[in-house]
Order: sequence, then structure tokens, then C-alpha cells
Amino acid sequence: MDEVFKYSTIGAAGTGDFRDRGSKFLAYAYPIATVQDVKGRLQALKKEHPKAVHHCYAWRIGIDGSQHRANDDGEPSGSAGKPMLGQIDSMGLTNVLVVVVRYFGGTLLGVPGLINAYKTATALALEPLPRVEKWVEKQYELSFDYPVMGSVLYLLKQCEATIYKQELQLFCIVVAGIPVKFEDAYVTKLAEVSPSLTIKRVDGV
Repeated sequence: MDEVFKYSTIGAAGTGDFRDRGSKFLAYAYPIATVQDVKGRLQALKKEHPKAVHHCYAWRIGIDGSQHRANDDGEPSGSAGKPMLGQIDSMGLTNVLVVVVRYFGGTLLGVPGLINAYKTATALALEPLPRVEKWVEKQYELSFDYPVMGSVLYLLKQCEATIYKQELQLFCIVVAGIPVKFEDAYVTKLAEVSPSLTIKRVDGV
């Protein structure tokens, strides 16, 4: 099997609104990078919608298929999170979180009705959003002296690395996501910039 070097995700956050027999299903879609992002988004929505009866969600991170979650938040098992994750997967997306906030309208919808509602709300949030192709990356922390900063940043730009953190002072620290496709060549090039430069793999998507 060929190694995958790029993945598809959403280029912006979006919302969807689906209603059935008085119940409101408000969907929120976000591009994410880590599980920590999931926690932050969920907490914010629970504060924004404290009177909602359910905050169901689904997310997928990475390309190996192992990092995902579907949560029904008190709805019947398999009626919310699973159809939501199914929509993310059917669109070929990853690094995506969808939360559907439900306000109960007084009429029970039954499991088929719930599956349809959560699936439809998720689709309404995701479908209009721009798609972006991103490099699969490995994150590295680079530590180096200020005089070689130009050479380091030039190489990172050349390999289309993502800069996640930079402290550029007398002694510099940069955390960068280096595309896996160029990883070996550019880690070698970076190591050759200066004997004082240290390169360390760090956890990340």
C-alpha cells in the first residue's frame, strides 16, 4: 500500500440547523489537530448552550484510522455519534470535530428519527465548507542560536513546514510540523546547519 502524504480536512468552521417535530439539532463543525482541541470546543459549546439536553459529538484525527470517537451523550446507543462520524468518513475528511446540540421539542423521535436528525444536521454543517489538502506531518522541536535563524526558517519554508511555535531570541526554539514526504531529507539538512542546533521529535498529529 502506498504511503499517504496528504489528507483532506475542512478549511473553516461551520454550522448546520435541522428541526424535527419541535426538536432543534444545532450542528457545529470545526477543523482540529489534537484531542485537546476537542475538549476546548465541547466546553465552550456547553457554556453557550447550558439548557440543551444533549451535546453529542464525533471526531476523527490523523490518517491511520485509530484516533476517532463517537459520543451519544445520553441518546440511545448508536443513534447520534455513529451517524455523525459516518458523515465525516463518507466525505473523506479527517482532523474534524462535529458537535450537535439538541433542544428537546416534547415529541420522541425514535431511533430511526434520531439517526436521521444527527446525520442530516452533521451534513448541513460540513457540506458547504471549503476543503483543504494538508501534508501529513511529524512535529519537531528545533533549538538553535540566533545567528542561524535565517537558515533554519528558510529550510522550513522550503519543505512547506507548519510553524506551531517560535521563540526567536538570543537562543531560539521553533516547533514545526515537517511533511512526512520531505522529513528525512530536511531533518538531515537542518542538522547540518550548525553543530549547536538540536532537533527533537515531539508528540503531535
